[in-house]
Amino acid sequence: GRDDIVPGVSGLAEQNNCRVVFCRLLGLGCPKQAIAKVATLLPDIDAVYCPLSNHEHAEWTLRAIAHGKHVLCEKPMALNVADIAAIKLAAQQHQVTVMEGFMYRFHPQHARVLALIQSGAIGEIRSVRSSYSFMMRPARRYRLTENVARGGGAMWDIGCYAIHSARLFFDSDPIAVTAIASYVESGADITTSGILDFGAGKFAHFDFSFERARRCEYEIIGTNGGIKCHTVWQLPGDVPIISWWNEAGQITEERLSASNHFKLEIEHFSHCALTGSAPLLSLEDAASNCKIIVAALQAAATGKVIKLTDIAQ
Repeated sequence: GRDDIVPGVSGLAEQNNCRVVFCRLLGLGCPKQAIAKVATLLPDIDAVYCPLSNHEHAEWTLRAIAHGKHVLCEKPMALNVADIAAIKLAAQQHQVTVMEGFMYRFHPQHARVLALIQSGAIGEIRSVRSSYSFMMRPARRYRLTENVARGGGAMWDIGCYAIHSARLFFDSDPIAVTAIASYVESGADITTSGILDFGAGKFAHFDFSFERARRCEYEIIGTNGGIKCHTVWQLPGDVPIISWWNEAGQITEERLSASNHFKLEIEHFSHCALTGSAPLLSLEDAASNCKIIVAALQAAATGKVIKLTDIAQ
């Protein structure tokens, strides 16, 4: 993403020269202007990218909207459904485009998976399994400094992908969730596993962790076969590979061309902001994902099966 998104420099907000040097070192060129304070949203800025800490997403998205800016907000857009409702209302009032940043949705490999499903290649979907993990480096431990109520931990950071993709492939929301988690001292979950119940015997199994080797894959099992996406998060050098098989045991593997999903995400968002067309990822979708995450966290904390109807809107 750093080839397409100019990174912020913590603690250097008022040292503009440092920002210029930093950008040049990364080969990003010289920024047009460095802004000393986030609240200073210049008139010639059309859109804002919000990659702040999870508990700050809703606040600063609303502030940007209030200044008439389009907003691409990193997932999770908010930590509760009420904040997303407020964002939706504000976006309507100020007539701006707001989208949650799930970059993976813009990689062509997932469109290919959806096309295979819609073609009937694996029959009716009965289960989805998602696994996401990486070993936490010291520089990334900021993801664990806040408790889950403040957006810290694996659920908000990477579990959201597992929930989002399961909803995508079942084309519906679950009716209940159960989960179990391991926590660090701050109250953030570092490893979590669980099950989403989509009704009628359809389930999604997920596990994600900050203390396991890199995995970012999903597997979809239907009545006639299955499909696997081997690398959901595409890093430079990764080859997009999907494989599928049928009841007869025939296995097909397809290697797709490399694509930068961050770049494709930004291009899509920019097009929507410029034309007024609806984003692929709606605010209703963001609210649904948030509600399920809240339910999963509650399930992990209580050891109970949580029905989605019991979660406040």
